[in-house]
Amino acid sequence: MHTEAAQPKNSSENKGSYMTLAREIAPHLPLLRRYARALTGAQDSGDAFVAATLEAIVARPAEFPRQLDPRAGLYQVFHRIWESANVEVNGAAEEESYGARKAHERLRVLAPLSRQALLLTTLENFTTQETSEILGRSSDEVGALLDDALDALDKQTKARILIIEDEAVIAMDLSDLVTAAGHNVCAVETTASGAVAAAKRELPDLVLADIQLADGSSGIDAVKEILASFEVPVIFITAFPDRLLTGERPEPTFLITKPYSPDMVRAAVSQALFFESTGNLN
Repeated sequence: MHTEAAQPKNSSENKGSYMTLAREIAPHLPLLRRYARALTGAQDSGDAFVAATLEAIVARPAEFPRQLDPRAGLYQVFHRIWESANVEVNGAAEEESYGARKAHERLRVLAPLSRQALLLTTLENFTTQETSEILGRSSDEVGALLDDALDALDKQTKARILIIEDEAVIAMDLSDLVTAAGHNVCAVETTASGAVAAAKRELPDLVLADIQLADGSSGIDAVKEILASFEVPVIFITAFPDRLLTGERPEPTFLITKPYSPDMVRAAVSQALFFESTGNLN
């Protein structure tokens, strides 16, 4: 009788612990999905790894790394799933798009751990210490991985970049950053109509776009119209990431939140050119 009475109590305690954990990690899921897409180069692939991560947490909530804060712990579990799948050595599936297949091919060029360290510290804003805990590497190793990643990405083809940004100071800052990295700015536009016209005229290699423009027009609509004419990698730079990371429609692979750091922009540009992603807004 004593054993039977204790079982529901333990079950109730476990359920309560899981619900607490679920509430703690829920706010971080949109950013994990962004990271997974940037890492894999495709929305569907990234979401599959996020789903596997959540399944692992549901199956064994007691094994969640509570010594870390919830977000870092979530990313650590994700990386356990990622590493167990050996995705770096697998080829692309036959049914994948041309862009996804090309992303898989290029993944073999950049060392996997270097790419992960770069994304975690620049796009996800983890500290070097947090990144070392997520990846299970020392801080010195993470530093070396970051150096290797930036060196490798700097060797990628230089690009002609279209900037869609209505704030003059930010547009100038972005221009300076991408120029310093060896790229050329082919146009800076402040409205959706101007951006579409410039894109068709200049045929840029990359687009940096804000989502809320000067005349009330939408950077998202501008990008959709541009992508309807030709494929080009897109990075959204916005103070309103929640408007894009909703899970209710195809979302951008590369998204930078304002305020941003120079390293964040440099990494995103290199990654976008590396994958040749269209931003998944078709």
